[in-house]
Amino acid sequence: MNSGIIYAALAYTAWGLFPIYFHQVGNVPALEVVVHRTLWALVFLLGVLLVRRQWAWVGGVLRQPRVLGAFALSALLLSANWLVYVWAVHNQHVLDASLGYFILPLVNVAMGYVFLRERPRPGQWLALAVAAAGVLWLTLQTGRLPWIALTLALTFGFYGLLRKVATLGALEGLALETLMLAPLALAVLGYWAAQGQGVLVQGDAASLGWLLLAGPLTAIPLLLFAAGARRIPLTTLGLLQYISPTLQLLMGVWLFHEPLPGVRLFGFVLIWVALVLYTLEGWWTSRRAA
Repeated sequence: MNSGIIYAALAYTAWGLFPIYFHQVGNVPALEVVVHRTLWALVFLLGVLLVRRQWAWVGGVLRQPRVLGAFALSALLLSANWLVYVWAVHNQHVLDASLGYFILPLVNVAMGYVFLRERPRPGQWLALAVAAAGVLWLTLQTGRLPWIALTLALTFGFYGLLRKVATLGALEGLALETLMLAPLALAVLGYWAAQGQGVLVQGDAASLGWLLLAGPLTAIPLLLFAAGARRIPLTTLGLLQYISPTLQLLMGVWLFHEPLPGVRLFGFVLIWVALVLYTLEGWWTSRRAA
């Protein structure tokens, strides 16, 4: 139990600190960051698979077109999520990004209801209603939908839905997804190089080094998360997941000095109330079951 909590907490802490890294490569366009992140994550993952001699899954997957199609879709969702997130950090929208991951657990409940025929309990319905009120409040205050938060929550929610019913583990699945994206990423890098653009042509060694670091930074938290998820109850994992958006919110306000006026803060408060209701309901239900 203790080691599982440590692994999961380290994974969520790493994800929560990601804005620091993406702020460090803020001079590189968001799309180029995602392209490099895809390629170097693939290199790192293939290295891990090579060390572990974990290749038996490849032959089975290649004989299943439906599995390949599902992972192609999940790869597109993951790359879209990465692109919006990096763009948000580069353009001083860390608070909007954190909101997306605060909403995510409630989006997962809604997706379970729509696609997996799971029936939310009354307390979960109440949490969803309060969260919807928070999103509506933020929309009315800004005059537009909080599209960054909703895009991040929906893309990762659908990604999680696909991975929930997938046949591969975290390591193999991410390796397959990045492998599918790699030809497109290589083509884009080749085009930029031919045009004399991009970090590979114009950048300095420091910028390229930071981009190379995206490989292990992408893969290691995922491996920690997988190790933690196998060792602790789902309820505990659900509580730990708030570490990530909380860190992002704190950095957005205190480190990157993004404004959080009172009227907008009220929308965040509604989301937090929804999360408290959702968490307490899950805790109470697990206690009664025990």
